[in-house]
Amino acid sequence: MEEFKQTNFGFQEVSSSEKTRRVTDVFHRVARRYDLMNDVMSTGIHRLWKDQFIRMMNPVGEIHLLDVAGGTGDIAFRFLEACPQGSVTICDINPGMIEQGRDRALDRGITKRLKWVCGDASALPFEDASFDFYSISFGLRNVTFRIKALEEAFRVLKPGGQFFCLEFSKVQLPGLKELYHFYSFSLIPRLGAWIAQDRDAYQYLVESISQFPDQAQLEKEVRAAGFDNVKFHNLSAGIAAIHQGIKRAGARASDK
Repeated sequence: MEEFKQTNFGFQEVSSSEKTRRVTDVFHRVARRYDLMNDVMSTGIHRLWKDQFIRMMNPVGEIHLLDVAGGTGDIAFRFLEACPQGSVTICDINPGMIEQGRDRALDRGITKRLKWVCGDASALPFEDASFDFYSISFGLRNVTFRIKALEEAFRVLKPGGQFFCLEFSKVQLPGLKELYHFYSFSLIPRLGAWIAQDRDAYQYLVESISQFPDQAQLEKEVRAAGFDNVKFHNLSAGIAAIHQGIKRAGARASDK
């Protein structure tokens, strides 16, 4: 059974069901300080990455976006600002993250064109061909069944729909690679202990980044899920990368 298959939780080998439980627990613990930690860890650069993410989407008209693992609303809010006629369904497996996002939406006066759903990226609770765009930002590496999540993205997109993934990746610049590794493993867990009062959660974060596929491998996985025109764009010399794909008109999951 899949729930007993072995997978990685950071550097630890655990069962699939145990990874899901642990990841859910991590984000439940850090939900209240998640956005603050993003600012501190990246010195605010994650905001520039997310702005670029939306620019590359270039949403125009009545676009319905499914934003997966987007509980706190960072991508959704940017999307709605860029696309006044658009709408967003946010799907996150963690109720605590969704609660934070709803509170932020209320604080910003954003109550329309937003829907919140608690659900698993690898078993989305939506009908086939329901959305124009699919996005997942810094969430794919936390999904227990990554390949299934990519297949689900393909399934719920309409023909011609577009896939976008923003995720940490592999640094391409010599020198920066070593510096980034030192910063990640020596400082980020300490920042997590100080700001979020949870060193273990941010130790998992840096380990999960280290274990995640590089740009070329993820590109292959996106293509294998059925997408065409697959490509990636490095950010900050590959610290993060944006992956894109299109579900061509007439494509079906069985065509892969």
